[in-house]
Amino acid sequence: MMHKTQSGPFQHCLVVFILLLFSGIIFYIYYKPTVSWAPCPEITVSTHDVCMDACFDIFKTENLIQNINNSCSINYTLVKQQISNKQFDDTEEKNRKLHQYDTIILIWVWPFGQSFDVGSCGALFGITGCYLTADRSFYDKAHGVMFHLRDIYGDLPNLQKMPRPPQQKWVWMNMESPDNVARLRAPDLFNLTSNYRQDSDVWVPYGQILGASEEDKVFQIPEKNKLACWIVSNWNNNFKRVKYFNELSRHIKIEAYGRYFGRYVSDENYPGIVSSCKFYLSFENSIHKDYITEKLFNPMKLGTVPVVLGPSRENYEEFVPKDSFIHVDDFKTPEELAEHLKRLDQNQEMYEQYFNWRKNFVAKPSYFGLEHACRICDHVKRNKGYRVFKNLDKWYWG
Repeated sequence: MMHKTQSGPFQHCLVVFILLLFSGIIFYIYYKPTVSWAPCPEITVSTHDVCMDACFDIFKTENLIQNINNSCSINYTLVKQQISNKQFDDTEEKNRKLHQYDTIILIWVWPFGQSFDVGSCGALFGITGCYLTADRSFYDKAHGVMFHLRDIYGDLPNLQKMPRPPQQKWVWMNMESPDNVARLRAPDLFNLTSNYRQDSDVWVPYGQILGASEEDKVFQIPEKNKLACWIVSNWNNNFKRVKYFNELSRHIKIEAYGRYFGRYVSDENYPGIVSSCKFYLSFENSIHKDYITEKLFNPMKLGTVPVVLGPSRENYEEFVPKDSFIHVDDFKTPEELAEHLKRLDQNQEMYEQYFNWRKNFVAKPSYFGLEHACRICDHVKRNKGYRVFKNLDKWYWG
């Protein structure tokens, strides 16, 4: 009896102590919300990782590390193991994907910062087995690396020092004329070239004339309400095209658009404007062999007769049918050209002869950047031998 009487108060005190302790813990949790007990603070590592490092910092500042050291260490180890496993899984997934492809092409920088669908080589060009990527972690595995000229000038010193896998091909890619880009001054840096010039290793013109499908052969000349049009933003009084336009516009009405004329043309409005003109001034900003740009191919695609100023007629005829365009060199003066255009405007039968080629062919502009990468892949896949392009500056700039 004595034993029971003495233990009663002790048990009551113990119960009271436990209740006070739990109340204190609950009060502390709600009163100090900056300490997270169950979840960790909201610091994103990844969608699957737990922020145990952040937990450690908070527990240390609250002098609680001794109480939770064992459990937190276990959790920390588990999280680090999860991260390691995830990285391993990502690597395995990459390797699994790469086994589906013969050739890896690394795009060092997206051309002009514009990305494109890297999975379109097969659908658009019938080129298979290519893995295109801008992820530089693939550098050591890449069979080729595409460098867009305009985007690498500032990085040139680093590129010249970079170690390179022995069989990897570095490809110089550029679609500007020599007048519009500076010399590179790195004569032996690249293995291959990809350019509009026909003598480049990987030739990608600004457009092509391809065989028409049965659907394409059903062609009607769009309705016209303008005689001649020109869209231009890069205006320079020293350009040959500007001087020619100024003289031609004295003899014929030309609807002029673009930044210089204060008549901006959006991508949505461009097709409607060009197709509504009987003639379009496809005037290049500089004159170089093979430099025949979208200024020719877009009007041809949209059902307008291009009036070209650029390289020789002979050079143009290597790309498009000779009766599909009018060359300024066919006339002694801009005034003579103006008279010819007026005559065609009055004779529909003569005008329609410039569309005879559409019975069998269509004009197809190229896919800037994407087509280069795909055709580079195809070339690298079929040509595995040693190759260095010597004296690039001399070849391109002369």
